[in-house]
Amino acid sequence: MSPSLGTGGEAEDAPPLSPLARAPGSLCATMRREEPDPDQTLLSALLPPGVRTAEEFGDPEGGFLFPEEEAWIAKAVEKRRREFTTARMCARRALAALGCPAVPLVPGRRGAPAWPASFVGSMTHCAGYRAAAVACRGDVVSLGVDAEPHEPVPEGIVAMVALPEEQRMLADLARHDSTVHWDRLLFSAKESVYKTWFPLVGSWLGFDDAAIDIDPDGGVLRARLLLEGRDREGRQLRELHGRWRVGRGLILTAVVHRP
Repeated sequence: MSPSLGTGGEAEDAPPLSPLARAPGSLCATMRREEPDPDQTLLSALLPPGVRTAEEFGDPEGGFLFPEEEAWIAKAVEKRRREFTTARMCARRALAALGCPAVPLVPGRRGAPAWPASFVGSMTHCAGYRAAAVACRGDVVSLGVDAEPHEPVPEGIVAMVALPEEQRMLADLARHDSTVHWDRLLFSAKESVYKTWFPLVGSWLGFDDAAIDIDPDGGVLRARLLLEGRDREGRQLRELHGRWRVGRGLILTAVVHRP
């Protein structure tokens, strides 16, 4: 890990818009936007109606890559190749639920995948879990999801990623409920914030550029942005909001920026 957001395998999941993989703009217009995700994944409970998700708890046979994706991942070790392939399997399944045909999702700037023009999305992977969430661009401006093992972060990481006020919050949260690894939840929340921020602003966001407030009982979180940034409509970004949960040995977070 590194004292900046989006530096691990999940950095590919903060996509800027690219013309590489375009889908007809009318696809999203025909969906029932307030329909909940029928798949009921771990992530679906964290996301608004209309967002589609898909998940895998391993790397099943049958995952395929487009030639452009094959070329990008050709030199990777087998573990990374499996993560890359299965995450894209999930992404294509979620896109298909919104009427989008299978398209290449090739990493571009800072490793971010090029999503079809009518859609926004995010992918995540950790040990034993891969997932994706996708929405129509008219319903969601940007989103980020992250999954982490439900275990403490390695020694020294809290000091690298948590602001002083967040370190005090972590101590309070531990007294409130010692069964949750709040330090890992904070790390995951900042990853999801970065994945939401980057497509909106196109610039880096460090761990110390967002202050996270975690509600231990309501399963919600808030990111106060300490760096100036504006979304594609020119609106000042001051806060991002999301949800979190613990389940099946994982901590999951999701952040959504809506129109």
